[in-house]
Amino acid sequence: MKKTVIILLFMLAVNLKTFSQNPLLIPILIENTSINLKLIDSSHIFFDTVETNTFGVNGSVLGPTLRFNKDDSVVINITNKIGDTTTIHWHGMHVSSKNDGGPHSLILPDSTWSPSFKIRDDAATYWYHPHLHKRTNKHVQKGMAGIIIVTDSNESSLNLPREYGIDDFPLVIQTKAFDTTKQIILGTTQADSFIMVNATLNAYLDVPEQYVRFRVLNGASQRVFNLGLSDNGIFYQIASDGGLLNTPVSMNRLLLALGERAELLINFSGYLGDSLLLMSYASEIQKGIYGAMNEGATPMQIIPTYSDNPLNGNDFEIMKFYITNSTASAISSIPLVLNNLVPFLEADMDEFRHFQLNFTTSGATNAVMGPFDINGESFDMSVINEIIKLHDIEVWEIFNHSGIAHPFHIHNVQFFLIDRTMGGVPDNERGRKDVVLVKSNETIKFITKFEDFYDDEIPYMYHCHMLSHEDEGMMGQFIVEYQEKDTTSSITLNTKKDEISIYPNPIIINTILNIESDNEPIETLKIYDNLGGLIYYSKPNKTKFSINTKKLKKGILNLQITTNCTIVNKTILLKE
Repeated sequence: MKKTVIILLFMLAVNLKTFSQNPLLIPILIENTSINLKLIDSSHIFFDTVETNTFGVNGSVLGPTLRFNKDDSVVINITNKIGDTTTIHWHGMHVSSKNDGGPHSLILPDSTWSPSFKIRDDAATYWYHPHLHKRTNKHVQKGMAGIIIVTDSNESSLNLPREYGIDDFPLVIQTKAFDTTKQIILGTTQADSFIMVNATLNAYLDVPEQYVRFRVLNGASQRVFNLGLSDNGIFYQIASDGGLLNTPVSMNRLLLALGERAELLINFSGYLGDSLLLMSYASEIQKGIYGAMNEGATPMQIIPTYSDNPLNGNDFEIMKFYITNSTASAISSIPLVLNNLVPFLEADMDEFRHFQLNFTTSGATNAVMGPFDINGESFDMSVINEIIKLHDIEVWEIFNHSGIAHPFHIHNVQFFLIDRTMGGVPDNERGRKDVVLVKSNETIKFITKFEDFYDDEIPYMYHCHMLSHEDEGMMGQFIVEYQEKDTTSSITLNTKKDEISIYPNPIIINTILNIESDNEPIETLKIYDNLGGLIYYSKPNKTKFSINTKKLKKGILNLQITTNCTIVNKTILLKE
């Protein structure tokens, strides 16, 4: 009973804040290969007639939706009129580092930056936003962000809703904090209690009685949303960050982290004249994720004033749908097959990298408050953290040692998730992605390939997409170096003579396994479990070396050993 009263009081408070429902703002659509964008220091009316200071793109808040076709060559002229240096990053898009819009690509006040690039991305929903180090959160919170839609021949051939503003809508979900004069509060971490969609408070949208497509972006600075419909109805996710999934995934909840996008199909058939709410079921969010009832993974990990925010741990309305008559070209069914994605194989990996997400100062509160770093290093513009070879396939393993979940984002490439230690990889995360939520004490692994672009000077970024964490230094950078594409392998399979010795075999767990080469140094050792998962990787560059088996899995293990002239595959039995 007490919780019900609290929720009712909270809903009343929200209604008092926003006074009435407001029609959803639909950003204008620009379809061109030459685009002019102006970053504006402006104001916007969120509350009655009160003007709130904002930043916008070609307008007072947010920016136009840009729609491109795959293989288009585009030029985008961005003129900075906000009175502050900034950048614009094309989040999720595969472009060269000089066009990526990271913190090195400054747009000074009253200057114009004109990146030009070919659209190499699959059909998907991407977005653009500022990325200036230490000011990303400020510039995004004040309103600079916009959606990018890419189309391709595969997506165009499918029977899907795609009439922009009719049955295909962008939904940029954000939360903000306002002071008593209705100005946006910057730098706060606990007061983001105002929910908006497309910069609209208490938003509603008239939708037709049919399948409608929503391109949903979590554009908030810190909050994770647990999306669902007020009647707990089923909807379908058809795309993740980097494009269409292989098949639609039915669900009634979608946990969407910061920076993530998801394309959803909702069937409003049978709801004519009725209404439906899009909710965030925050009461169901796992502890240790910002937005849950408990902010940290343990009871001692407490963010001051976190529990004062009425959104934390309580279910709340994001927006309202009113269902109207169907359109003349209504979509009444959805394709069973959407795509034919084939992930890279771990067996083809060229490099393995481990990243640890840390809190830098001891103490339970700091485990959730930070500051945070990656691999013990806070971001330094002058330091290149990783050097990657062009054409290489890499596996990145990320372990979250802090008390709160972090959305990990990488620039330049899309990746495939191959492992989650907490519950495995769900079906809706088996597509192309550029953001993954790494929960407290969770380890994830993804695989990707670095293609097309290299630059010895301008790096790409990887970072936490909680913008306050990013601004505080939870970010690193990498260079992609040129190497010739290996079209004819110089390595041949050793079928005549086994020059590699492995002993003992069988071997007892927590003992030493020895590997020896008669001639050439061993360049790489990969160990796979009996399901084909990579569990160990090393580059010893020695003719003889040893490993302790205590961290390996018992059972039959497959070893792949590479020298300069040989690949040898071996099987061992690891037992207790």
